[in-house]
Amino acid sequence: MSNSYFRKLPDIEYIDRKSDKSALSDFTRVKNLFKKGKIRDDIFENLVFFDKYIIEGDDRPDIVADKVYGNPFLDWVVLTCNNILNIYDEWPLRNDDFEKYLLGKYGNYNELYNGVHHYESVEVKDSEGRIIFPKGIKVDETQSLSFYDSGVPAQVELANISSPVTNYEYEEKLNNDKRVIFLLKDRYLPVVLDDMEELMKYKEGSTQYVSETLQRADNIRLYT
Repeated sequence: MSNSYFRKLPDIEYIDRKSDKSALSDFTRVKNLFKKGKIRDDIFENLVFFDKYIIEGDDRPDIVADKVYGNPFLDWVVLTCNNILNIYDEWPLRNDDFEKYLLGKYGNYNELYNGVHHYESVEVKDSEGRIIFPKGIKVDETQSLSFYDSGVPAQVELANISSPVTNYEYEEKLNNDKRVIFLLKDRYLPVVLDDMEELMKYKEGSTQYVSETLQRADNIRLYT
């Protein structure tokens, strides 16, 4: 049995306005893409149920799902666990796509690899090895620092604690940050799959209800 997300989506019938027929029974049946599944809050908000995972190379969500759960059709679980709605923006780009994206954004290799995006601090420690200023803080190009070093003892003046971050380094970090995701531990997978089955069912009581897997839209077609 496939665990494809789209197979789990229920159907909806709407009146076919393109048809030349005048019968009210003339409906088109499609998947209800507005019916969105989710992981229930008591699981989604608790890290105990998840493992940290690093996306390798050009792996797609279906490849990750196959590696972790043994089923590529569980790619929707991978995406849902990380609240990913837009694959292009929220999933790490493939190597070829990454380079094309960067050249399109920065125009040429020189600007990409030599152009400075911003400056970050270098790590500064005192004479006793204590961190006075951490590495990686965005600072001005000529950021200075003054502090009292009790180990000397003396006032220390540093004229420049900044280091340039190129456009490529900046973009590479953004892309690599997307590689860090969290995946549901496989022993909790049956719970989420059962929840999904229940979430996708229509409930009786609505005028649109036909069955647990089908609703009929109540839009009205006018005939002349």
